Amino acid sequence: MIDARWVFLGIILNLAGSLVYVVETLRGKAKPNRVSWFMWALAPLIAFSAEIQQGVGLQSLMTFMVGFSPLLVFFASFVNKQASWKIQRLDLICGGLSMLGLVLWLFTRVGNIAILFAIIADGLAAVPTIVKSYRVPESENYWVFLTGMISAGITMLTIDQWNFEHYAFPAYIFLVCLTLFVLIKFKFGRLSKTAQS
Repeated sequence: MIDARWVFLGIILNLAGSLVYVVETLRGKAKPNRVSWFMWALAPLIAFSAEIQQGVGLQSLMTFMVGFSPLLVFFASFVNKQASWKIQRLDLICGGLSMLGLVLWLFTRVGNIAILFAIIADGLAAVPTIVKSYRVPESENYWVFLTGMISAGITMLTIDQWNFEHYAFPAYIFLVCLTLFVLIKFKFGRLSKTAQS
């Protein structure tokens, strides 16, 4: 375990990656899926509240940044009209299911259940961007996911109590960011299409 203050390095990296994505969005190079980015803001902010309620310390700041940064991207997508991805039926279905997960949490009001439903909601919100990153990786920028993965990794290294409320959200963020980073950076969707031809 490393000192919990290392979380601040993770926060800085997360913010730096997000600002790169915001700039790419404003330029029209990155085309964020608004459903994913909105839900990616909402679900972690709810998980952050639950983590605070559960007594998670500095590690909860990573969860806050994982919610705050997508909010910046979501707002940036409205500045440049060419910077948004066309919302399709899969996006709406995943967004609706994601919202249902958050509503279910409202009925339970139990911290760990809130974290679980926030992970489920965030994961469902990730599906449209994972599909888009597989099919059209050039519509994304991998830096935000690379820095998110590093931030989550740093956060996990600071955990001294390995219980659900401490590790669940950082571990989930690490895995989803790793998936998106690999899909975008290495263009696996394009590689598989080339191999099939």
